Amino acid sequence: MKTKVSAPRRERAHRFITDILLPALFSRKRGHRNGSAPVFPRLKHGQVCITWIGHASFLIQGPHGNLLVDPNWANWLLVVRRLRHAGLAHHHLPNIDLVLITHAHFDHLNRKSLRRIATNQPIVVPDGVGDLVHGLGFEKVYEMKWWERLRFPAAAVTFVPAKHWGARKVTDLHRGFGGYVMDLGGHSVYHAGDSAYFEGFREIGRKLRPEISLLPIGAYQGLKLGENHLNPEEAFRAFQDLRSRLMIPMHYGTYRLSYEPLHEPPQRLMQAAMKAGRLADVRFLVEGMPTLF
Repeated sequence: MKTKVSAPRRERAHRFITDILLPALFSRKRGHRNGSAPVFPRLKHGQVCITWIGHASFLIQGPHGNLLVDPNWANWLLVVRRLRHAGLAHHHLPNIDLVLITHAHFDHLNRKSLRRIATNQPIVVPDGVGDLVHGLGFEKVYEMKWWERLRFPAAAVTFVPAKHWGARKVTDLHRGFGGYVMDLGGHSVYHAGDSAYFEGFREIGRKLRPEISLLPIGAYQGLKLGENHLNPEEAFRAFQDLRSRLMIPMHYGTYRLSYEPLHEPPQRLMQAAMKAGRLADVRFLVEGMPTLF
């Protein structure tokens, strides 16, 4: 007996193919291949260097060590093609002291990328995600629940809530998700992972007040993603709730995961920041360019 596919489901599948899958297949990959290793600054106390690799992947360097968050060099996420070159090649990374994974979705936890950079250092994942990274080459796997805090030589790390979900597959309901506030000695940096807007940003701001916030601004139109991701205006509102000094946008332009035009998220964010008189507090990073704060 054949399963009947509903008309709305057929329409959604058709739109995904025509608006997301096919344009990505026939578009030229943008950005620059980084053939030479970047020059990373020698940091003093009170300084931090942040390098955007692309999507939600960041190298965060403090005076006491180097952290890598959600590292992903994948050219494909199942059927979704990468649209911009990674800003930093994995073999040009400095020694990585700690790896952080925000949740188990394929665009944030890429096992092939993790295997490439694993050199017997610790990795931190949400509660219920450890089995996905065991055996990849990490010294120790730490699982964290919301508001837990761990101290490492490179940084003190607090795992904070998000409004999202952590399943790797449809029936996968036990996996945690969230963001990290990293105290690097002189600077605190918040990586939100993925999240919709929720009052938790205000609580994170009240308890931890991260100085620099890395917030997602893309993948909000269609495919029910808007229920689980921030649009640019919501991301800016979250930035204000967090009481951060600087906002660095992420999670846009690298993979086409929803229907909004690729140029739209940064434009809308700039408009929201300009309206609030805080455009100078939003820093757009260039992939692969180490930026000192």
